[in-house]
Amino acid sequence: MSSPTQTAFYHSAEWLKCRAAYIKSVGGLCERCADRGAIVPGYIVHHREWITEQNITDPNVLLSFDNLEYLCLDCHNRVHGKEKIKRYEVGSDGKIIIKA
Repeated sequence: MSSPTQTAFYHSAEWLKCRAAYIKSVGGLCERCADRGAIVPGYIVHHREWITEQNITDPNVLLSFDNLEYLCLDCHNRVHGKEKIKRYEVGSDGKIIIKA
């Protein structure tokens, strides 16, 4: 969850301009998928060094292309430990079992 300071940053003209320029610079494709030879559209510009309250004013963290990476949703979720979770399975009797 983003703090109010982070939310303000992500809505700033400075970030939106940087984000657009970065996406254009990498051709709009997920960089990790491209490294594996897959052509997948990117979804989110990810900060390699995550934004914290301690570095929220550091332009080297916030706006440097060296700290950015354009990722598809699946790659971004893997970075943040949000792998797809299987929410159901099929039992031996063929009935669907919903996991809590």
